[in-house]
Amino acid sequence: MKRARSTILAWLTFAAVTGLAGIGAASCAEPVALQVPPLTVALPGGARGPDGRPMTKKLDVAEDLHGTRVTDPYRWLEDAESPDVRAWTDQQNAHTRKVLDGLPGREALRSEVKDLLQIGYVSSPSVRTTKLGTIRYFHTKREGAQNQPTLYVRDGVTGKDKVLLDASALSEDGTTALDWWFPSRDGALLAWGRSESGSEESTLFVRDVATGKDLSDKIEHTRHASVAWLPDGKSFYYSRYPEAGSVPPGDEKYFSKIFLHVLGADAKTDKLVFGDGREKTDTPIVVISPDGRWLVVRVHMGWDKSEVWVKDLSKGDASGAIGWVAVAKDAPAIFEPIPRNDRLFIQTNDGAPRYKLYAVDYDKPQRAAWKEVLPEVPDVLDDVTILKNEIVTTYMHEASTRIERFGLDGKTHGAVALPSIGTATVTGAWDGEEAFVSFTSYVVPAQIHRVDLRTRVPGTPAAKLEAWEKVGAKFQANDIEVERLFAVSKDGTRVPMFVISRKGMKRDGKNPTILYGYGGFNVNQTPGFSARALASVNRGAVWVTAILRGGGELGEDWHKAGMLDKKQNVFDDFIACAETVVSEKITSADRLAIIGGSNGGLLVAAAVTQRPELFRAGLSLVPLTDMIRYHRFRIAKLWIPEYGDPDKASDFKFLYAYSPYHHVRDGERYPSMLFTTAESDSRVDPMHARKMTARMQAAQGDPSRPILIRVETKAGHGAGKPVSKLADELSDELTFLLHELGTSP
Repeated sequence: MKRARSTILAWLTFAAVTGLAGIGAASCAEPVALQVPPLTVALPGGARGPDGRPMTKKLDVAEDLHGTRVTDPYRWLEDAESPDVRAWTDQQNAHTRKVLDGLPGREALRSEVKDLLQIGYVSSPSVRTTKLGTIRYFHTKREGAQNQPTLYVRDGVTGKDKVLLDASALSEDGTTALDWWFPSRDGALLAWGRSESGSEESTLFVRDVATGKDLSDKIEHTRHASVAWLPDGKSFYYSRYPEAGSVPPGDEKYFSKIFLHVLGADAKTDKLVFGDGREKTDTPIVVISPDGRWLVVRVHMGWDKSEVWVKDLSKGDASGAIGWVAVAKDAPAIFEPIPRNDRLFIQTNDGAPRYKLYAVDYDKPQRAAWKEVLPEVPDVLDDVTILKNEIVTTYMHEASTRIERFGLDGKTHGAVALPSIGTATVTGAWDGEEAFVSFTSYVVPAQIHRVDLRTRVPGTPAAKLEAWEKVGAKFQANDIEVERLFAVSKDGTRVPMFVISRKGMKRDGKNPTILYGYGGFNVNQTPGFSARALASVNRGAVWVTAILRGGGELGEDWHKAGMLDKKQNVFDDFIACAETVVSEKITSADRLAIIGGSNGGLLVAAAVTQRPELFRAGLSLVPLTDMIRYHRFRIAKLWIPEYGDPDKASDFKFLYAYSPYHHVRDGERYPSMLFTTAESDSRVDPMHARKMTARMQAAQGDPSRPILIRVETKAGHGAGKPVSKLADELSDELTFLLHELGTSP
């Protein structure tokens, strides 16, 4: 369930609300003094810095926050609709294009990156049984020149795929995305969401599987919806956000609630089922037992807390607030529900940082009555799939996956052998006797395997995988090797790394090296196929992925050690990894680049402001950089449980201590930097990249090291981005990094 919900909750890491907080608004109860000149001051016409970059005007903005005087000379860059900001963006983009287009080898690199991207991916199937008893499989696949994935349906495990929805055909330029999809219980209908230009602002449609045509149903404001079909296929429960005007301005992307929709009805008449009166940042996700009796809602309340509520639909009205029973509430822990007809399974880290699995009697939901099915073990219980007669689990073992099968009583049925160190997920039907394993690694593109759960014989070797579907059949990476390396952080914590390089790499300190990290939101950074990493290695670089605190790879203790007032641990871990690859003579500081996106973009920005001498170049993708005002933009209030609240004096202290934008020093010799952002980003506001770019450009003490920004149009945070745009983006990024590291791209 943890893995299954990830496609719905991952966006919460950086889902944002449009709207600009007032420039003069106070962010705390402290006395505030602002000096804000009018924003009608024109940009300096044609003024250039010593490196040829456009000059950026400064405006004197200062305020007293919790007793600290904070200056913000580029606050005017927060207003995306300002003509000045648009002009600034155009000038910066033109300057960046001039620099990047002048670098040798970009077109050849783009061709290679495009080839790697066109290998594509395939998803593990969702399995349904039709009314005629046919087993039906739904899965997505993208390969070749396709800009977006195609959703296929297959009848029978060896049947032929039929195109159900070709997302590449939804728009001429390939920027319309298939955001999510949920087949009905009998596989006859499909609820699916589409959005434009990477915005992830989904609209829900319902497609008839037999005809391939959409019904009349259309529901807006269903960004990253969860959908739970009733068994009759005539109605479903779903999550939806409010319409503009129905809530205070700026709150349209909060206040998610659960509704009941009957096919053919006007969505405006859909009955509210759950969520009324809750905090606006609470995010409910709906699931249902296979027989349609038990409706279950999991409420996301941050990355270390959730609640579970259950309603018996056999007792009265299927909608309304009456009848909800709390199964897990008011505990500082994660609870993942998996409803079955006879009982509710719950995966939780409550009292078990590496997670346990419990079975709960619907009629006795009190915690004291829960029965332990799978105990906590040294490996992290990452995901649980419960089938007819078996529980198939994925565990995290030193940041890679292992799979183990159990009976419904919790007794082991043995392992499922994986091809190598990598990442695997499992799907299957609730009443099925087959499981599907999706596997990938740094050198293996996505492949789907089937496991026949009826073949287990006690005492036999681990269950074997049967090939079901894959991409990249012709891809070979025989000359690439992967090894584990460990760093020791500032406080003595052992930090794992994966090192990907060509075989026979010499440890002479001369290898151009790219260090990647994330470290936050309980997100696992496990081995996976990456065009960015492979293209770098193919060009002679070493790619290193750091497994930092803040992630979930080593359990909830690992996550909590990198959040809130302990966020500095993440930066210390990353710096320790950089120092280790230097001390191990893999590379040197003048041949080391760092890269990260979203929360990882914050990581890169913090690292270069704290230890600029340790890195030669940095790539900060769609980053946060202003941690004092981050919560004012998009729906960044969702991230307060992970980062902290700048309006509280206690949280302000540790946020300001590392906020990258506020720790840029004039005259410092910073690494060469490329910041990226996108106009349609509905998660991280582009103002972060704009302000950080302007501040570092003004401060850079070495004009030979450029500070650039690349602002993408008709694109968002990354989801749904077409292959053509990805190829351009990755070739720009890698050309920049490899050039700065002294390696011709």
